[in-house]
Amino acid sequence: MAARTTARPSRSKAATRPPSRRRARALRIDHTKRWRPRSRKGGRCGYTLDGLTCERVGAHYCEPRANRVVRFFAELLVHPAGALANQRFELSPWQEHEIIRPLFGEVHWSEQWGRYVRRYTRATIVMARKNGKSALLSGIALYMLVGDGEESAEIYGAAANTRQAGKVFEPCTKMVRKSPILAARLDHIKNQRRLVDEQTGSHYEVIPADADNELGHSPHCFILDEVLSQPDDSLWKAMRTAAGARTQPLMIAITTETSDQVSFGAEFIDEADRVMEDPARAPHHFAYVRKMPRTVDELERLWRLFPARPELPVSIDPWDEANWHWANPALGSFLSIQSLREEAEEARQNHSAENGFRQFRLNQRVSQITRWIPMDLWDQNAREIAPNPGWITGRLEGQRCWAGLDLSSKLDLTAWSLLFPDGSMTWRFWAPESIADHLDDYTGGAFSDWARDGWITLTDGDTIDYDTIYDDVETDHQLYSIVDVTYDKWCGEPVRQEIVKRTRLKMVESDTTYSRMTPPMAEFMRGLKAKEYAHYGNPVARWMADNLECKSPRDDPDRIRPVKPDRGKTGKRIDGMPSLLFAIDGGMRGMPAPSIYESQGMAL
Repeated sequence: MAARTTARPSRSKAATRPPSRRRARALRIDHTKRWRPRSRKGGRCGYTLDGLTCERVGAHYCEPRANRVVRFFAELLVHPAGALANQRFELSPWQEHEIIRPLFGEVHWSEQWGRYVRRYTRATIVMARKNGKSALLSGIALYMLVGDGEESAEIYGAAANTRQAGKVFEPCTKMVRKSPILAARLDHIKNQRRLVDEQTGSHYEVIPADADNELGHSPHCFILDEVLSQPDDSLWKAMRTAAGARTQPLMIAITTETSDQVSFGAEFIDEADRVMEDPARAPHHFAYVRKMPRTVDELERLWRLFPARPELPVSIDPWDEANWHWANPALGSFLSIQSLREEAEEARQNHSAENGFRQFRLNQRVSQITRWIPMDLWDQNAREIAPNPGWITGRLEGQRCWAGLDLSSKLDLTAWSLLFPDGSMTWRFWAPESIADHLDDYTGGAFSDWARDGWITLTDGDTIDYDTIYDDVETDHQLYSIVDVTYDKWCGEPVRQEIVKRTRLKMVESDTTYSRMTPPMAEFMRGLKAKEYAHYGNPVARWMADNLECKSPRDDPDRIRPVKPDRGKTGKRIDGMPSLLFAIDGGMRGMPAPSIYESQGMAL
């Protein structure tokens, strides 16, 4: 059987970069240059370990604190199993510099506690299987139990079931037995799956993934293994809300990619991916995400986020060994490359095996649906930040443009977009006021703020007031020279008729099929990369761009179309993006032929 490949035809530097076969450079990271909030609160840190004292102030990387955790692993722990079994647990460079040091070394001043505390209270680690995650989590759990200086610390581990959670707990018990210091300090209560530290009144135990029974805890550390196996976010929320009384709690979730696009696991992983891309989005959230890219756009995004990293993929070919290290940071140390080669050979011959290889070994989401717009590209196309929608109107009044209309359910958002020849983009959004509270839950209250500031028009009642839409479209018709309006045919004939009746605008029918969406989506991505657009910082459009996912048929990855989220299962909305793509479609058709009277004048 001929070997299959999913590598796309070359169309970018990322797709054509020559695959250097061996890039064995030492990992070098300057921790002081990691992004952190700009804060000078707090005096001199003063934390001291082995004669090294941190002299920094404000939010900073505290090297002695990080050294303490690294030394804890090396001096008290041994590897519990595998090729390194019974050897000292000296962290691999990627474990030390990309996870442990930033996670435990980043601190900021706490007004509540009057001292420096860890900046990160939440951590998400996403990587392929068999990269030593259980041993690493076990070491973290033991440090949080006996090394973090927390009295009566409660450490909990959970997964889909207690058996799965035991995969982190069992290496802990092995480490304890093989460490004279820990063995003398900790008691192992086998029938309760609990380790107890009588010295501080602390304990570590495995709990079932049943949120209803887990509301009485006060966790100092909570470890959730394989997020993709959780049916919803109830357990995670229960433990997060219970940790509020702790000085510096730590919630850790570790997982491989999921195959279910609409799930708690998918949303959890996507959020970590966004935080890795933009740490300012959630300064308290540590994200370590290592996934083999599925598209050239994803590959180029990695190159922008991690410039000059030697282990980055060189293409999107899943069978090229040069691309495996990114999703498998332990490859070549305690992860055998031979085992991956054997699985890859089987996967090339069997479609079902290919899906497993992609998901568990390359950490890819086994779905034709992918998050589409890298937000660093989106932010580079702001041009200027508009203080309000009226500021944009004053800049563009009287200019020619193309319009796009995506009319959603009467119970949800409707979007109207305008695209101007210089790349400027404007939107109008309408929604019934009844959905504001629902979408506030998913945007941290931002949805109501956007409505208050004029970026969204809320209409009275439980359904959209179409007369408001018609009035606003008519207003834009008077403000601008609209060439035509491209609209989704599902908008309905009565809507088209009313707009034509009021404005006499040319209405062009479209839809969100592959044939209609592929050209404007390709043009939009090209323009974003070339920085040809200007969205002026529209906050609603940014939210929707961040939510936008696209789908490709398996046999033709160059064909794409936007995917509407399931409104009943998620708070995501993307309506402003299809309407913009409709407007881009109109712009690609070009200006109408000029009238003879414009070029020659009117004879008298």
